[in-house]
Amino acid sequence: MAMLPRIAQSTAFGLVPAIKRPRAVAKHIRSFATVEGNTPRLQPTPSRIRSTPISYDRATFTIRDGPVFNGKSFGAKSNISGEAVFTTSLVGYPESLTDPSYRGQILVFTQPLIGNYGIPSAARDENGLLRYFESPNLQAAGVVVADVAEQYSHWTAVKSLGEWCAEEGVPAVSGVDTRAIVTYLREQGSSLARITIGEEYDADQDEAFVDPEQINLVSKVSTKAPFHVSSSTGDTHVAVIDCGVKENILRSLVGRGSSVTCFPYDYPIHKVAHHFDGVFISNGPGDPTHCQDTVYHLRKLMESSQVPIMGICLGHQLLALAAGARTIKLKYGNRAHNIPALDCTTGRCHITSQNHGYAVDASTLPSDWKEFFVNLNDSSNEGIVHKSRPIFGTQFHPEARGGPLDSSYLFDTYLESVARFKQGQAVFQPNRDSRPSPLLVDLLAKERVGVVPTTGMENLLRMNEAGEQASAAARAA
Repeated sequence: MAMLPRIAQSTAFGLVPAIKRPRAVAKHIRSFATVEGNTPRLQPTPSRIRSTPISYDRATFTIRDGPVFNGKSFGAKSNISGEAVFTTSLVGYPESLTDPSYRGQILVFTQPLIGNYGIPSAARDENGLLRYFESPNLQAAGVVVADVAEQYSHWTAVKSLGEWCAEEGVPAVSGVDTRAIVTYLREQGSSLARITIGEEYDADQDEAFVDPEQINLVSKVSTKAPFHVSSSTGDTHVAVIDCGVKENILRSLVGRGSSVTCFPYDYPIHKVAHHFDGVFISNGPGDPTHCQDTVYHLRKLMESSQVPIMGICLGHQLLALAAGARTIKLKYGNRAHNIPALDCTTGRCHITSQNHGYAVDASTLPSDWKEFFVNLNDSSNEGIVHKSRPIFGTQFHPEARGGPLDSSYLFDTYLESVARFKQGQAVFQPNRDSRPSPLLVDLLAKERVGVVPTTGMENLLRMNEAGEQASAAARAA
């Protein structure tokens, strides 16, 4: 495969013990670039600048123009603002809290007791993917629970939920009536909120609430340069547009025999798609309309290539926007592990894992597309499929983590179309080889590049403004 532009230079618990990884070397000089199998993906030593001791101070959870809840802190001593959302999932809090789709959100758990099985290690599997987490860092801006288990019990656990939140600089609140919070959010819709540690609530600070929809959150969680994960069991090669991809999405592709090269969310994928057997668009946070570059590149891709395409969650929404449809914001979204979705092609119902606040307006789909899945709770769209080409997207998460695996067969469906495309291309281009070159694999990073851990929304807004100012200065120069 030809060299690609912008190459980087640099809850199901398995029965595998935690593995201590060597610290990444700052600089490595190669005389010969070679590769044997899959290069281990080293996790960089995390910065602890944001870390604080666990705070057990008074904590206040304030919903803008709504009720105020007083509780007790069990995480970092840090005041943050974000969008308050709730999840009804009973298990899988390590996976949920590390899901990049939760970036900028304060996650309220309806399950009364959270933290009883602790937090597992950052062990990685045979492909170098995180075994128990969906990204290297805690992604939610804040955590709200009715009751937290300070004593945990599980053979994989290495720390408590409170210790983890404090290490990651994320505030957490317990001792509040999460039933009342969820009732309010269901009636009023997802709302802006604040967590304040050790201070009395001041109504005059209401103007300090920051709306994460002002920010392109995808740009905060997407890799800044391509990275690669090899598969030793197959010969297909898929390009993944990383909008905040979960580890188990990569595992679901690699484990089925497809190597993956992940690109930044705004990468012009249509310019390199001919090197790959398929294109995949990942999940991610926030409003899909912020990703106009991604939508444009996908539209150009569908115009210029017959390559199979699959999208999940935000990727599904971006695919719909590229096709010409519109998206809408749901009142309070769908975040759970038990949501029924009807397959419109077979009439079968699947229990699905979901995490989204936006949905595709199926009534705006062009004539060459049709609805694939429908939510049986609120009748919102859960999937779209092209009528004549191997292109489809799902709003729910077939890879789950956590949640049921009823719909995991969709990865098989997608990779079967990828294999057929590869075979078809071989007829017209006998010398075509989509497998990644060993040199390219050796040069590319093995995990996300340059992704900054979560911070309060005020800090994100300042970072966003600073980035815009820097871009403006660069253009002026």
